Amino acid sequence: MAQKNRKSFRKDYECLEQVVGCKWSVSVLMAVREGSHRPGALEKAISGISTKVLSERLRKLTAYGLLNKETFAELPPRTEYALTPKGEKLVALISQLHDLDAQDQ
Repeated sequence: MAQKNRKSFRKDYECLEQVVGCKWSVSVLMAVREGSHRPGALEKAISGISTKVLSERLRKLTAYGLLNKETFAELPPRTEYALTPKGEKLVALISQLHDLDAQDQ
């Protein structure tokens, strides 16, 4: 019975681990919060991220329900990302953790 509870507990937090444990996810979320909404602007705002990794992270964060993707039918096509309410909550928690860490220094 305890083994089943541990497996269930682990499964409940897999998504969080994949987001927070990824080197780039937090940077992408924070850049969107700071006002970079288009992929090109995000790539410029996040030092060292490649186009491929950014695309992967944007796909994952959208799939996890942390970002909304809006595509505009223009020429050339335009795509913008915004935090969802769930993404806003996670970013607020990340900011609190950052503040807590800053107090120790």
